[in-house]
Amino acid sequence: MAQLRIALAQVNPTVGDLGGNAGLVAAWARRARDAGAHLVVFPEMVLTGYPVEDLALRSSFVDASRDALERLARRLADEGLGDLPVVVGHLDRRTVALVRPGQPAGSPLDGAAWLHGGEVIVRSAKHHLPNYGVFDEYRVFVRGDTLPVVRVHGVDVATVVCEDLWQDGGPVGVTGTAGAGLLLALNASPYERDKQDTRLELCARRAREAGCALVYVNMVGGQDELVFDGDSIVVGADGAMLARAPQFTEYLLVSDLTLPAAGPAARPAREPVAASDGTTITIERHVLSGDPVPAYPARPQQVAERLDDLGEVYAALVTGTRDYVRKNGFRSVLLGLSGGIDSALVTTLASDAIGPENVHVVMLPSRYSSEHSVTDAEELVKRQGVHARIVPIGGMVDAFEAELDLHGLASENLQARIRANVWMGLSNEHGHLVLTGGNKSELATGYSTLYGDSAGGFGPIKDLVKTMVWALARWRNAQVGSDLPFLHPFEGPPIPEAIIVKEPSAELRPDQKDSDSLPPYDVLDPLLVDYVEHDMGRDRLIAAGHDPDLVDRVIRLTDLAEYKRRQYPPGPKVTPKNFGRDRRLPITDRWRENP
Repeated sequence: MAQLRIALAQVNPTVGDLGGNAGLVAAWARRARDAGAHLVVFPEMVLTGYPVEDLALRSSFVDASRDALERLARRLADEGLGDLPVVVGHLDRRTVALVRPGQPAGSPLDGAAWLHGGEVIVRSAKHHLPNYGVFDEYRVFVRGDTLPVVRVHGVDVATVVCEDLWQDGGPVGVTGTAGAGLLLALNASPYERDKQDTRLELCARRAREAGCALVYVNMVGGQDELVFDGDSIVVGADGAMLARAPQFTEYLLVSDLTLPAAGPAARPAREPVAASDGTTITIERHVLSGDPVPAYPARPQQVAERLDDLGEVYAALVTGTRDYVRKNGFRSVLLGLSGGIDSALVTTLASDAIGPENVHVVMLPSRYSSEHSVTDAEELVKRQGVHARIVPIGGMVDAFEAELDLHGLASENLQARIRANVWMGLSNEHGHLVLTGGNKSELATGYSTLYGDSAGGFGPIKDLVKTMVWALARWRNAQVGSDLPFLHPFEGPPIPEAIIVKEPSAELRPDQKDSDSLPPYDVLDPLLVDYVEHDMGRDRLIAAGHDPDLVDRVIRLTDLAEYKRRQYPPGPKVTPKNFGRDRRLPITDRWRENP
């Protein structure tokens, strides 16, 4: 047996920032060296950020990634880190003599590389390319067909990339044949609810299948709609969890492992093996250091405490909002604060994400606004310390109505669009990013005004049904005094109880309530989850216990609102199927579940 100290660098890169991401790798590699690590591994595509989408089809971007990888190897050596093996994800390409129809231009690869001694010594690439949910990697990558096995201090270490763990066969399936003592899996696995237990079970199953310990390192941070939660894991050959990193924070997880020493028998440097998925995987062997390290006292393993279900969702929303603001160069945000639960939660998320001193809210009372809406909003401002101003819109509405003869819904929507004009004007004047307050229940049923309350640059709660909005508001109020790192230390509950318990209303006509147009949310939301997230058709929805008349009504509302959703800003994905990257339906569509 041999000892090896592995460092898992759970970091937050930015797509396209090759220089910044290389600096990130160098800084965290130094931390790993200072911790006595013998090997440090980084997430999938850490050098380019992930997902790069169609940037992978630009030869200039692929060239820049390859050049950045070579420069990073030299930089690590120049900074005294050349003797530390560093494993990074990057964008590569396969050299082909002929461009084949049906393959991505330039044959890009989702690559993994070993850096050592100032050089790139090993290159490989993801074999299984996901083409479901938020992924469409067949569009932008070709698959790899090698399994690198690198001998480090007497231990044979194999490397795979993300989806290679999730699918049977391929490089993971031949790891046991290769005789590896450790399997590294580089990941950029987005967060969604209940995924953590699935990941742990997957890692345990693949470790047992490969017959060796497994290191799963995951990215952290937000990228457009996706949020990466970290949650890096080390499991033993028997599938038992040995170490686990915290969620939603950059972290260096250091784990001492006792692993099988590599056998003395000579094996070919290149060995083609038939994988169980019908492909051929070539095992490529390299030797960095054949002798085990002298015995040393192992550090205690670290297993971070998990967040509860609501805490995970809230942390994902904070992370996604923070990084969208930060990575896109904004310093502040602005939103309309109505005194309702949606804008209250968005304000609180923004305060937690970037600090209340960078949050600006606008109260826009109209002739139909209730007195308590303004006072409730003012109470929230007082509790959180955000910047606030009141801009009454009554006179603006009167001016429009003097020129346009609008009635009913058209008049209601006019008020919402005037409010949006105020937000966008202040955004242009002061450089704020406008946050929208629409939730998934409203987006599903079309209960929003196009170019009104749907206007803005980012929608923090667009993947939350209304009942989850209330649940998260109550959860956040209960965290006063918590030391969770993603929460601002408010002295008391940040959301007034009056906002949480009031009946929701758009306040666009006298005594308006959401229930005038929609069924109760505790009835509506389960139906929407089954239709939108579980893809149930009409018959299955009725069989699941939903009222047939309500099923027909909600299906019709949801299908007709597709054009609105297509124009809605991005927002963090936290469910298995969000409105955005996950769910892609035609706007022009005559298919009806109940013709």
